[in-house]
Amino acid sequence: MPETRQFRIWPSGGVHFWPSGGASEAHTHTRGHLVYAARGVLSVHTAAGTSIVPANRVAWTPAGVVHQHRAHGDTDMRIVFPPARLLPEHPAVFSASGLAREVLLALTGPREYDHAATARLHRVLVDELRAAPERPLHLPEPRDDRLRAIARRLYEHPGDTTSLAELGRAIGASARTLSRLFRDELGSTFPEWRTQLRIGHALVLLAEGHDTTYVAHACGWANPSHFIAAFSAVVGTTPGRHRVKVAQ
Repeated sequence: MPETRQFRIWPSGGVHFWPSGGASEAHTHTRGHLVYAARGVLSVHTAAGTSIVPANRVAWTPAGVVHQHRAHGDTDMRIVFPPARLLPEHPAVFSASGLAREVLLALTGPREYDHAATARLHRVLVDELRAAPERPLHLPEPRDDRLRAIARRLYEHPGDTTSLAELGRAIGASARTLSRLFRDELGSTFPEWRTQLRIGHALVLLAEGHDTTYVAHACGWANPSHFIAAFSAVVGTTPGRHRVKVAQ
């Protein structure tokens, strides 16, 4: 497993610099925490699924939840421990406003704040997150064996364009049954779930330095303009602008 380089930790948070591909062991914290990628892209893995955290998102993991972080591209990860009572009891990913990002950087920067100043910054950050929509790039982990078989295939080949009916024939289930399982267990349609998987993979490939056309084809879009539209709808920016931001 690649080495991580811990830069500095404060009582309110800290900084980790990860080389591309760097990953933590599965672990828990006694306090809930927020993670933000000032550079690069993070993924947060829990038993419930995987969340992708680009630069315009911030991820919350409650106390006691087993999780693992992985870096895609050289990543500057910031971690903050805000008052847990003010945030959800479930893992969540929020849109990060410009103000929220600046507060996260301040809390994890070199300046030392006293207790009162830190508390004020935490209140501003939590207020910003309360006002932000939960916009997760989250791929829930299926429990049903039939859905897990499909998920394994598409995890390995995100560009696979096989229809749900064809996938069902390969595992002995009808498209109707699988559609119902996707809705009941994962809360989405199969196309919605597959789009989330593809966009998550696209974020990883962009962080690794690949261009938009390559990423579009690798993730199952024959037409790069269709990929750009789908990516922008989910992430909130174009692949090109996102790639520039990740590299800064």
